[in-house]
Amino acid sequence: MVNGKKRFLSALRCEEVDRPPIWLMRQAGRVLPEYRALRETHSFLEMVRTPELCTEVTLQPIQRFNFDVAIIFSDILVIPEALGQGYSFRTQGGIAMDFVLNPDDFQSRLNWKNITDRLGYVSQALNRVHDKLNGKNALIGFSGSPWTLACFMTEGGGRLDASKPLRALQWYQEKPAEFDAFMSLLADAVTEYLLMQWSTPIDSAQIFDSLSPLAPEELYWELSGKYIERILKNLGKERPMIVYSKAEAWNSYISTPAHVLSVDWTQSLPSVKQAIGPNRCVQGNLNPLLLTQSPEDVRLATRSLLQQMRGVNGFILNLGHGVLPNSKVECIEALMSELSKPAREPEH
Repeated sequence: MVNGKKRFLSALRCEEVDRPPIWLMRQAGRVLPEYRALRETHSFLEMVRTPELCTEVTLQPIQRFNFDVAIIFSDILVIPEALGQGYSFRTQGGIAMDFVLNPDDFQSRLNWKNITDRLGYVSQALNRVHDKLNGKNALIGFSGSPWTLACFMTEGGGRLDASKPLRALQWYQEKPAEFDAFMSLLADAVTEYLLMQWSTPIDSAQIFDSLSPLAPEELYWELSGKYIERILKNLGKERPMIVYSKAEAWNSYISTPAHVLSVDWTQSLPSVKQAIGPNRCVQGNLNPLLLTQSPEDVRLATRSLLQQMRGVNGFILNLGHGVLPNSKVECIEALMSELSKPAREPEH
């Protein structure tokens, strides 16, 4: 019998499956009543750092919706924290880093040695989740991309957008050699972190380049893409990796070892699949706003996407971004119920 793990692994190999495997970015937490109940007695950071709590939160969406894939409950900013730049959440919203990282002190102020020694709680949680899944659902890990992490580290947190000059971009423009040295160190730290995750029984891992739109298009490869490529090459082709980016940035990864390209809802998934070829996967790309609307809206959009991708091997169903805080449980249920229906003939 096909289970979630087998379905996911078959999709990774671009084999025919009974239906596309599904998981949702930010599926753990936020929306679920059981998660909110835990948050009444435990902080977000406590849950991330406590393997028992992390395991419970990771498994909640699997138990409720039976997604094919569990993604470990964590945060991209555990890497800066392990380097010595902690983070917290502002009461009014947004991230606050403990300090703003300046170009002159990235070597001296951060501890670049043995970062996985300080991230052992993630490895412990992955092992616990793996054992609880009992081979029925796939398990994936993740990390932030060097560019996305660099933006948070050099801005000191806050709500990052393109409306103000970015320190990371200024750093690249004014001191390109120092910027490259920093980003290379960051890429190697991400590699070390992902290798630690791969040493546990995960099936894949995703690199989140969530802030890819903050890099000017003509500079995207120099600011972000080449450092993700460095990570992918260091991990090796035998470890299937997912790269998530926004807008047209996915084009940069066609020539890299990325096994799966995950895109946002502004992109045509059939076109992306055609561009990357039959031996690599696409992931996405429903608009997360759908989950804040009505179940019928979700069913219609899901049906449309499934019809577009019908007969395409190497397709993992997901959102084009993370689950929004005001998403509705009944909308996720509608998504799952539509996915489980028999394949329809294309509408003419």
